[in-house]
Amino acid sequence: MSEVHHVVATTYYRTFSKSYPVLAHIAPGDTVVTKTLDSGGQDLNGDHLSEPGNPLTGPFYIEGAEPGDSISVHLAKVRLNRDWGYTSYRLGLVALTPESIETVYSSRLEMDLVRPNRDDMLPWDIDPEKKTVRARNPQTEAHNLEFDAAPMLGCIGVVPAGDFTPTSGPSGPWGGNIDYNQIREGSTVHLPVFQAGALLYVGDGHALQGDGEPLGSGIETSMDVEFSVSLHRGRELSGPRVETDSHIISVGSQPEFSSSLNRGLQMATTDMVNWLVANYDLEEWAAHQLIGMVGIYDVVTVAGSMALRIPKANLP
Repeated sequence: MSEVHHVVATTYYRTFSKSYPVLAHIAPGDTVVTKTLDSGGQDLNGDHLSEPGNPLTGPFYIEGAEPGDSISVHLAKVRLNRDWGYTSYRLGLVALTPESIETVYSSRLEMDLVRPNRDDMLPWDIDPEKKTVRARNPQTEAHNLEFDAAPMLGCIGVVPAGDFTPTSGPSGPWGGNIDYNQIREGSTVHLPVFQAGALLYVGDGHALQGDGEPLGSGIETSMDVEFSVSLHRGRELSGPRVETDSHIISVGSQPEFSSSLNRGLQMATTDMVNWLVANYDLEEWAAHQLIGMVGIYDVVTVAGSMALRIPKANLP
């Protein structure tokens, strides 16, 4: 019989490591109810429980998972649990032309406005009940900068193969800091397994984030998270996949600045072809045509990953 695990971490980590104590052992089908910190290490009360740098909740050991398997993490809840967050004050310069960088405004806003000894953060008010976000300071007369919230998880991943221990900054085949705004409540994230137990971590909640995370942040905040995991023995994956109510999605997940966006596009497209052929009985040429007609490409991170979405309405 499936169990529900209510787990709140007391120690948070900033690497996808196999060396840390397991936070909880869960069987496939079990439900986990937990919390995440914001990217700066603060919880729902504003208490600093970790150093900055996308602190992670985990690892969760999935019973029976072995290298060569894959897991599916269904995000039943990704909920706002406090009334404030923050973003960077300026777009990442990598998103701009070199010519425009010469005259762009300073990234300095106001010292200590959000966090001590930081002057490059813009505070946002969050209304968890209305599910809205609004820039607090400064304000512009041209726009109220109020938007509907769309909570998501920036970090979700497993420990990679061997002794490789990436930080919670980059993404890759293991998942990691994917920063894809489709990883939200109701979505299912498929991940390859490289270590016994998979060793799953989650973190880095955003109240809202545009495609590509061009600010280098979303609206960073803490989250209430509920998920369950299913196990697929012998189903190898080359990298992360995502399913929503409306789309199947292949993610060409790679660290930012390591290669071109075109490489991420190639990775996502190749994986989608394989997915369509293996799971939907399409001939390879038919998979190519389906992608060519209804495929939707998303910039996941402006200097890193791409995703390819196929509407479920167009699947056989």
